[in-house]
Amino acid sequence: MNPTNENIVWHDYLITRQSREKIYGHKGAVLWFTGLSGSGKSTLAGATEHALAAVGVKTYLLDGDNVRHGLCRDLGFSDADRQENIRRIGEVAKLMVDAGLIVATAFISPYREDRERVRNLFEADQFFELHVATPVEICEQRDPKGLYKQARAGKIKQFTGIDSPYQEPLQPELRIDGDQIIADSVAQIIALLSIKRVINS
Repeated sequence: MNPTNENIVWHDYLITRQSREKIYGHKGAVLWFTGLSGSGKSTLAGATEHALAAVGVKTYLLDGDNVRHGLCRDLGFSDADRQENIRRIGEVAKLMVDAGLIVATAFISPYREDRERVRNLFEADQFFELHVATPVEICEQRDPKGLYKQARAGKIKQFTGIDSPYQEPLQPELRIDGDQIIADSVAQIIALLSIKRVINS
């Protein structure tokens, strides 16, 4: 149930996002990694965070599995629950960007509408949709968690890429080849952030 508007007021404080960004020396932003299970999202998000942290950038990584252990532990994998999962992550990411962080998120987030809803929470050049474009055949060959095998056996229902759709981004800020060397992919992402003046070159 949504709280009534008259009982909730947004509070502004003396320390703003801009003042935090000035202290950190970079802007806050979201790197929204999206792709099929096994596409390499989490690995690439982790490698990107490591590269950014190595040069002093303040970061945080929100991983799909980790979030479902806590914040979204009450949600399943129905369409409604997936939508709510992404809504919650979007709101958390917004708070982290307000804190001046560069937030990497690694979620399948299969529906364009949900990803666009999150994008609309942010200002221009705060949200970067990064499509890790690994074909389902390759993801299924990798199958690091054995999830595709379980889905094919009917043990997991509504599994993205098998019996539930994945809607590829139409105009992502970056489309990344899932077979590309990770260091090269990270370099692409760092270059994008530099071009957009999120970080200093």
